[in-house]
Amino acid sequence: MTLALRDAPAAEANPFRGSQDGNSHKVDACSIVIFGASGDLTKRKLLPALYNLSLDGFLPSPTSIVGVARKPLPDDDFRAQMKEGIQQFSRRRPANEAAWNELASRLHYISADFSDAGSYEKLRADLESVEKRNGTPPNRLFYLAIPPEFIAVAISNLTKSGLLARSNGNWSRVIVEKPFGIDLESARQLNRQLQQYATEKQIYRIDHYLGKETVQNLLVFRFANGIFEPIWNQKYVDHVQITVAETVGVEGRAGYFDKAGVTRDIIQNHVLQLLSLVAMEPPVAFDADAVRDEKVKVLRSLRPIRESEVQILTSRAQYAGGASGGKTVPGYLQEPGIPPESTTETYAAIHCAVDNWRWSGVPFFLRSGKRLARRATEIAIQFKAPPHLLFRGPAQARMEPNVLTLRIQPDEGISIKFTSKVPGPAPVLQPVRMDFLYGTSFGVEPPEAYERLLLDAAAGDSTLFTRADEVEAAWSFITPILDTWKSLGIADLDTYGSGTWGPRSADDLIARSGRAWRRV
Repeated sequence: MTLALRDAPAAEANPFRGSQDGNSHKVDACSIVIFGASGDLTKRKLLPALYNLSLDGFLPSPTSIVGVARKPLPDDDFRAQMKEGIQQFSRRRPANEAAWNELASRLHYISADFSDAGSYEKLRADLESVEKRNGTPPNRLFYLAIPPEFIAVAISNLTKSGLLARSNGNWSRVIVEKPFGIDLESARQLNRQLQQYATEKQIYRIDHYLGKETVQNLLVFRFANGIFEPIWNQKYVDHVQITVAETVGVEGRAGYFDKAGVTRDIIQNHVLQLLSLVAMEPPVAFDADAVRDEKVKVLRSLRPIRESEVQILTSRAQYAGGASGGKTVPGYLQEPGIPPESTTETYAAIHCAVDNWRWSGVPFFLRSGKRLARRATEIAIQFKAPPHLLFRGPAQARMEPNVLTLRIQPDEGISIKFTSKVPGPAPVLQPVRMDFLYGTSFGVEPPEAYERLLLDAAAGDSTLFTRADEVEAAWSFITPILDTWKSLGIADLDTYGSGTWGPRSADDLIARSGRAWRRV
């Protein structure tokens, strides 16, 4: 059964219409400067996002887009590469030639070594020349799509060269790509380095999951509908499952992934962000500090998992060879570039508790893995059974718990499962589902996450970006688990077949609470 919105006015189809004050985002003309422009992220995500924003009229005409990388490259060659990326990866294909030509006229490339302080004086001069040519005011949004080890030196050099200076009402901001450290101490050190050269209001730590439409809609769903928030607590909720499942393996990222593992790559940031949005209290206002204050409270309320509890409350594993997507695939240790003695986890599950008044006694089960049976990201809130069952015998056997599911990808939407009577004289019960689907209800494809986040950063809205204390609170929970796994070596490292839903140890983890994983 599908829930659809009827006769939505055409104006409301605009995915960015509206903000906390009821108006659309006000975006000043600026220079968007992408460090690491020769990387995959720029071609696959950032330029397609900027193209779509331009197509929708959200980038003021004088805005300049500047790619920065070490390799010398003529502007026309850079434009050709970016057009290829838009044609291949934009949600709107093929590219609109007129729209592309307009964007290409404002697209430039500057060769610079972002680890060399001397290069920044040349970068400043070249950027000022581009801004003068395009009529762009000196508002600057620097996107650091570069390896983590270069983040601090890049911000230091941006500051020393005056590129981060603010004057005469103009602004400068920096978007920092994850990972934000590899553990609590490195995250604290990175935050200290960032805040040495830039204010917290200038720093935008990006987690693209927060730009996904369903993630944003979670707050609206909770706080703009009077029927859900009263039951969003330990009195009515039995447990919560958060799943990020991928069917792919390491896919050429062996060097990065084997150092990170799925816990650092997905759970510490994406999954804990989803948990904090599910569990947070209503903010006093929908603005950056108020929302993030409540998220930090949730992360600080996570009950620490002691060393003696790690093997009971967590599961980790590596995928073995098997079949995935109709193809035979190798195991993790057989992947090119993976050391044969690696203990890096490709799957992790955690049973956690939020120690506060609202969620006391409600378990949260988190899991993420590669080479699983299906690609899916979802939040499932399972409610408690009715206190007294009126229906017995065969009717009772078909009763299932009510489940509210927020599907983040693919097929973005929200569904509610409840029990209904099958037509006929006998009391035969059957679970049914009501669905809300973005594509069906609004008639437009949801914008990509990077579109919303780039727009917000250009507008100075940091609500959907992570704050320094938020990052450190998440690492405070995760780091002791990682440290214990490291000390255990292979002692508790399980395996699972490619194309399955994970290891037996994860099934045992949730079964100890009398529950089972959903097959999403």
